Amino acid sequence: MRNSLFLLLALIILSFASCSKPVEPKPEEEAGRAAKAFYDYLIHGKYDAYVDAFYRPDSIPASYREQLIVSAKQYVWQMKTDHQGLQSVEIAGAKADTARHIGSAFLVLGFKDKTKEEIVVPLVLNNGNWMMR
Repeated sequence: MRNSLFLLLALIILSFASCSKPVEPKPEEEAGRAAKAFYDYLIHGKYDAYVDAFYRPDSIPASYREQLIVSAKQYVWQMKTDHQGLQSVEIAGAKADTARHIGSAFLVLGFKDKTKEEIVVPLVLNNGNWMMR
């Protein structure tokens, strides 16, 4: 009888726990994940997606966008020359100021020559999406 009571109590507690609201990610976590995704684009050769991740309040001419894509390719080529290429991106931390809609993500870039470099990625929150500044 006593075991049945404990089992019933445990089931009631579990049912309440499963009904709780899912925890929404913090702005810092979202900013960090966004910055990581942008640098993952470089690893996978998605230079156009990397360029489109920058905040631009106005549209830019197609020729300028192409120049930015070439610049991203040169950046990756330089990493290959200096460090045999970019291998991984890890989030070291992030900060967000939701009142001012800005943030910073701290990433650790892991290179194929086993060196690491920590960088800061300045971000801006635009229409609910974090973008690079």
